[in-house]
Amino acid sequence: MSETKTHELKTIPPYFEQIRRGIKKFELRKNDRDYRVGDVLVLKEYLPFTQTYTGKETVREIEYILENFDGLQDGYCIMGLGIVEEIPF
Repeated sequence: MSETKTHELKTIPPYFEQIRRGIKKFELRKNDRDYRVGDVLVLKEYLPFTQTYTGKETVREIEYILENFDGLQDGYCIMGLGIVEEIPF
C-alpha cells in the first residue's frame, strides 16, 4: 500500500468557491503528481492576473480517479473529491 500524499494546488475563482461550497465535487487535472485515492488536496485560491494567493484554502480528499478513458486527454485525470476540512476565512 502506498503512502498518501498532500498536494498544494492553485485554484482560480470561481472554481475555488464552487468547490468550497460543495457544488463542484470533482477536479480535472494533468496527472503530473501521480495522484492516488486517499491523497489530500490543499486547494489555494489563486488570482492569475496578479499572480497572488488570496489566503483562502479548502482541503479535499481524493475519493475516486478516472484516467485512461475515451475522451479524456492522455496524462489527465478527473478526481472525485470528498470534504476533509473546511478552513474558515
